[in-house]
Amino acid sequence: MKRLLTFLFAIPFLGMSQDMNNEKLQEIYTAVSDSINGRLGGWQFFVNNTPIISITDESHNRMRIISPIREANGLNEELIQAALVANFHTALDVKYAVSEGVLWSVFIHPLRELSQHQVEDAVNQVYQANINFGTTFASTSLSFPGRARGQEGIGEEEEAPEEEIEFKKS
Repeated sequence: MKRLLTFLFAIPFLGMSQDMNNEKLQEIYTAVSDSINGRLGGWQFFVNNTPIISITDESHNRMRIISPIREANGLNEELIQAALVANFHTALDVKYAVSEGVLWSVFIHPLRELSQHQVEDAVNQVYQANINFGTTFASTSLSFPGRARGQEGIGEEEEAPEEEIEFKKS
């Protein structure tokens, strides 16, 4: 009986492995981009003249899709704060990050588990987060509660909730 229950529980998860790999990524990136350069495991391509880079490591099952936005040393405190708030509310599957003096929009994920749709969506979100930096800071049209979409209030402190949430150690 225990084996049967385990099997029945596992059935919905059997089809979840997507087996994404570099060859499939190359096909997807070629289809969604204006132009593409690179080789398996490392590509640079353009979406509406915005540069996007993808780097993979199949042996460690990791991948990144990244897009440079601007030099980080020119960011003021208000933009940094707004990017951090966006990482919570409006930059959904992507995040704003700084590396080697550059501000990036970044999608990081295990490689094999991705579907074609997820990769296409990730490319779009990286692109949208790039072009919306400084305005809506959004990677999609969806926004989680707590911050109104649009420029109003970006960089300002969020209003305190009506009721304080208390965290206790157990």
